[in-house]
Amino acid sequence: MDFAITRKIEIDAGHRIASHGSKCRHLHGHRYVVEATCRAASGELVQDGEQAGMILDFGFLKDEMVRLIDGPCDHGLIVAIDDRDLVSMFAPPGQDAQAWMDELARDVAAHGYAERTQARLGQKLYAIAAPPTAECLARHWFERLAPAIAARSNGHAELTLVTVWETPNCRADFGIPAAVGMPRG
Repeated sequence: MDFAITRKIEIDAGHRIASHGSKCRHLHGHRYVVEATCRAASGELVQDGEQAGMILDFGFLKDEMVRLIDGPCDHGLIVAIDDRDLVSMFAPPGQDAQAWMDELARDVAAHGYAERTQARLGQKLYAIAAPPTAECLARHWFERLAPAIAARSNGHAELTLVTVWETPNCRADFGIPAAVGMPRG
């Protein structure tokens, strides 16, 4: 048996799934609940210092979740970079829309995401490579959080699971196979 900790944050963000055959193809928003679960990489709790008896201080986990999820996404619009019709609507006034979108696409290709706070209408925009479904967001945020948590804990804590609740009844999980109930293979 292992110890595990979970921290939850909530954000409000808009998105659309352009390829969806029903209502989710329209711009709409959610109050996302994002949970991050960590375990001790060694199976043991920290033995000394300010985190003695812990896997990772909950405040440290919250700091990373706020920095990587809340900060860039809360009260923003999460878009797929290939949703060109939607993305083009937010090109800043006075800029060539095609050049702006190409730069955004280069950032997504290089980093897995792109943040813009000076889009048209002052819109906060967060672009990713995949459609912004709960499943894809869980994977994306897992991939961003995992190295940050390892670094913040000096390798002591390991992110095992990110859960994204899109509604109170619907969630998606992404993580280490045993953490999401799948056999390792």
